[in-house]
Amino acid sequence: MKIAVVGTGYVGLVTGSCLADVGMDVTCVDVNAEKIANLKKGVLPIYEPGLEDIVERNVAAGRLHFTTDLAEAVVAAEAAFIAVGTPPGEDGSADLRYVLAVAKEIGERMTDYLVVITKSTVPVGTAEKVRRELAAALQARGADIPYDVASNPEFLKEGAAIEDFMKPDRIVCGVQSARAQEVLTRLYKPFTLNGHPVYFMDVPSAEMTKYAANAMLATKISFMNDIANLCEVLGADVNMVRKGIGSDARIGNRFIYPGIGYGGSCFPKDVKALVRTGAENGYALRILQSVEDVNEDQKHVMVRKVKKQFGDDLRGKHFAMWGLSFKPETNDMREAPALVICEELLAAGATVAAYDPVAMEESKHMIGDRIAYAKDAYAALPGADALLLVTEWREFRVPDWNKVGKLLKQKVVIDGRNIYSGPELRQMGFAYAGIGVQ
Repeated sequence: MKIAVVGTGYVGLVTGSCLADVGMDVTCVDVNAEKIANLKKGVLPIYEPGLEDIVERNVAAGRLHFTTDLAEAVVAAEAAFIAVGTPPGEDGSADLRYVLAVAKEIGERMTDYLVVITKSTVPVGTAEKVRRELAAALQARGADIPYDVASNPEFLKEGAAIEDFMKPDRIVCGVQSARAQEVLTRLYKPFTLNGHPVYFMDVPSAEMTKYAANAMLATKISFMNDIANLCEVLGADVNMVRKGIGSDARIGNRFIYPGIGYGGSCFPKDVKALVRTGAENGYALRILQSVEDVNEDQKHVMVRKVKKQFGDDLRGKHFAMWGLSFKPETNDMREAPALVICEELLAAGATVAAYDPVAMEESKHMIGDRIAYAKDAYAALPGADALLLVTEWREFRVPDWNKVGKLLKQKVVIDGRNIYSGPELRQMGFAYAGIGVQ
């Protein structure tokens, strides 16, 4: 089965590589010639555990190809995934210009029946806009070529994307015809053979499913952060509360860990876009607006704790920061709490030395040389007035506290992810502050 994937970002590259790994002939397309040249040499534009090996293996096997020529990719293809970016506009709405530009070009290049599948996260109604672009392009050519438009949203967690694609909780497909359903049934047969379910539905429902899923998970996070902040006021321990409610099967124990706010490429953008979609259609999504408000405020919690310890004027203070990416196992810093924390500390006159296992190059693009970058976790500590734990990478979980204490100027730890024990650290002479704990 020949497949085209347009866009070699996070979603497109994972989708194309994993489909090639189950035996399909996949061509990934991108307008960025440098990115395509690097991919042909095995240089990936993103960090994702296991992805480099899959790309290398399938390129060597002749199943995975990279090109800037969309016409080359769609010739004889049965399905074409649109997996380009949908960045948020200033009003929070999803910017569909890249999706629709790809649809137009597919219409200009396709030569036979094709199922055009939106893989990017797009608002309800996007598939119809894609259909109109295809129809207009074909009409301009005077070509009468049949096609279908389908929605197949991704549910990939950064840092676990390969596992999520290969062993999905569910595969959601929005289709408009039996022919499109037959193509998608064959496409996902390698996964249904292993018992992973495919849910076929109408296209608008599939488009909404993706937004609703991310919005629900974001809601759980903001809810727990709100509870954590109240726990601090009332003298309760949010870790105990989390265990108490997480054991209820109706609630579950996932996405109820308090912290310093969610970030990344999905939750912030998708919550904003869904709120905007509601507003455009005369319905205020009040809960989701609060979810976003709580999350934005939560990104300031760590600096509030710093100022509680050291005062509002941080001139002359120096801080060590462990973690920059928005979560472990990724170099993604889009909407990362670390960005807000660094900006606030610098604005208050402080200096920062940071270490992250994979995100420092990305940080240099986003923050630049306004902070220092350490070669390892301990190298960030000398002379620091406090250690700020921002991202819960595994290598930060059990540090040598005797070594940490000797390197720090002041034995202060502010734990933005609650991975350390306050009582244990206080026994060792540290001042400790977590989220929602005393």
